[in-house]
Amino acid sequence: MRIAHELPRDRRIAIKKALEDHETETRSDWDRENEWKQIRFCRKIIKPGQLRTVEMPLLNVSLGDKWPISVTIIHGKRPGPVVTILGAIHGDELTGTSACTNLLSPKFTGPEGSLNPNTVAGTIRIVPVVNLPGYREKSRYFPDGRDLNRNFPGRSKGSTTSRVASQLWHNLIKSSDVIIDMHSAAKGRSNMPQIRADLSHPESNLLAKAFGIELILDSRPPKGSLRQKANANDIASITYEGGGADLLDQQAVGVAVHGCMNVLRKLKVIPGNPHRPKFRLNAGGSKWLRAGEGGLLDMFVKPGSIVERGDVLATISDPNSPGLLVDIVAPEDGLMICTATNPFVTAGTPVAHFLPVSKHIELIKTQIATDGTLIVSGSLGEPIWREDDEVEEVEVGGEWSVGGVDAEWNIETAADNDDDEDVGETSPQKSAV
Repeated sequence: MRIAHELPRDRRIAIKKALEDHETETRSDWDRENEWKQIRFCRKIIKPGQLRTVEMPLLNVSLGDKWPISVTIIHGKRPGPVVTILGAIHGDELTGTSACTNLLSPKFTGPEGSLNPNTVAGTIRIVPVVNLPGYREKSRYFPDGRDLNRNFPGRSKGSTTSRVASQLWHNLIKSSDVIIDMHSAAKGRSNMPQIRADLSHPESNLLAKAFGIELILDSRPPKGSLRQKANANDIASITYEGGGADLLDQQAVGVAVHGCMNVLRKLKVIPGNPHRPKFRLNAGGSKWLRAGEGGLLDMFVKPGSIVERGDVLATISDPNSPGLLVDIVAPEDGLMICTATNPFVTAGTPVAHFLPVSKHIELIKTQIATDGTLIVSGSLGEPIWREDDEVEEVEVGGEWSVGGVDAEWNIETAADNDDDEDVGETSPQKSAV
């Protein structure tokens, strides 16, 4: 196993100490010899070995839309953990919705499927669409303009979004042992498949690795996010990111399904061994590449592209200045973990999220597709089985600008950015044509 200790020293220490102090809890209630009983969810009874879809209202009201969301519960024949899989907390992010829908297809839940409740241990709860009103309106937000994933655990007498967060927290989240929360990039960009987790939270660290893909971002969760409140209540929680808003990236969906099945195998909820990648990139920071001028952006790379120092990643042109182009180049060898999809840019607009991997570029190149992108585990069918000590661990150092993975791209945090800090900005090269 190759270890490259490049995470910030304080994070290395925090993660190491947390893992050393951690003792996996022995859950006597998961003992296969125990009696396994029926459960009750939203006043509905689900018996062992039963799959049932239950409507859960997001609001407790007598007048108006209650926004009932569908929660499919697979209650296994034997004891085990409660695993909750969520899609579309942001209503326009469809990767998780499609992945959940795939997991609920007869291929998985039928008599010969891996999620047949008669072969499941524990309880799996799958929610394809959490933010129902946002989904209907193709919007990230709730009708009151708030972000549900910044309002947990919510308040029963608060704003509309806060009330919904409270309902979800008390009826769905708090009773979970494990949470997989699936997202896409927000409008205007697209993410390569990646896991985000606070690696200093031991159970979430183990869960992130169990997902079985190459890219793990050591990300302390945003204030008010589901992941933050889950970790604070010692619930293992990870965020999967893949694709972009208002579109379906089939590769990202396939990787999501693959990862969810890996987690369920790792937890012994379903039979079989989890699949592991050849290597993992445990990233503690990144760089942002920005437009140096305004105009139309023409991207030559996409999420997952492996690039070398000096590669031209994009050009900017302006119809009012024919014959002039501005190049955006790779500052060093690395991996494009997110790229812009909106061609309209102004000076300072972030156009790519770049992960420097100069020291490990040759390792990454051993898993490259013909289009120059990283082949992500689960995107091309089932990978070979590996023991965990056969996985090469690569730690990529740095810090997240403005304190969060997406902070540079988020309007909410843009005002907090120090304009004097030139994080991840390339110096464009002008050329006449």
